[in-house]
Amino acid sequence: MDRATAQRGLIWPLLLLLLLPSLAPAALDGFDAPEQEARFRALSQELRCLGCQGQSIADSNADLANDMKREVRRLILEGRSDAEIRDFMVARYGDFVLFRPPVKGSTYFLWFGPFALLAVGLISWFVLARRRRAVAADVVLSAAERQRLAELLAAERKPEENP
Repeated sequence: MDRATAQRGLIWPLLLLLLLPSLAPAALDGFDAPEQEARFRALSQELRCLGCQGQSIADSNADLANDMKREVRRLILEGRSDAEIRDFMVARYGDFVLFRPPVKGSTYFLWFGPFALLAVGLISWFVLARRRRAVAADVVLSAAERQRLAELLAAERKPEENP
């Protein structure tokens, strides 16, 4: 392969590398005032990424989180209040989108579900432990049965002799 062919082979990868920044998602910054940027950061920390579920949209780079950030940015630039933006996101994605959803009938499970599951687990453990103790207390061996059990255990402990 000659030198001209090798140089042409390098041109396409270099051109693609130059185009990569234009393919990246648009920056979510660029507010008119620092107060707007502060509101954006605060709201982004309050809203849950529904794709990641454990992260805020500020911490997530998922496509859904980026879409939600763009929507929050658009609403801030339109002049909507924080409460209006939260209400809009809840109307669109449900109460689960908030890291601190309001306590109401539809969110009782979110608020009290973990405690209810813990209580059920503890009660189940307590009931099973009592049953096990009751069964163990009901088993009383006679003197002959205890003697037979001791013989069986002693025979089990003796190493087998090879012929």
